[in-house]
Amino acid sequence: MKKIIVLGLVFLALSCKGKEEESFGKEVEPEVTVSEGMPAQTQTPEELGETIFNGKGNCISCHQVDKKLIGPSVQEIAKMYKDKNADIITFLKGEGEAIVDPSQYEVMKTNFAVTKAMSDEELKGLEAYFYSNLK
Repeated sequence: MKKIIVLGLVFLALSCKGKEEESFGKEVEPEVTVSEGMPAQTQTPEELGETIFNGKGNCISCHQVDKKLIGPSVQEIAKMYKDKNADIITFLKGEGEAIVDPSQYEVMKTNFAVTKAMSDEELKGLEAYFYSNLK
């Protein structure tokens, strides 16, 4: 009986050792699915802006397209910036004055860490999304 237990433990130890050696020191490549012959899907600036607005930008938590939530609506922001010929991107970089609702500036200021980390393409996408909602 002892021989069977010892042999079982040896077998178990050897089988575990083999698994460790397989992955040790080897880089695991991510799985990528490629469909040949399929064109890459690109987003328009407006679509990119909407994706950021609803996703990583987390803008939707304070702004709605057509009504004030915590912050002004997207339509109100776009109208105000257009009417005053102001630059939304400059504001999102934290380099511009709050012109729509200055009383909410301190709340928005906490989000500049997110918007300052965005690329120029992403910021232009957000701006395009805002202007695409003008009525």
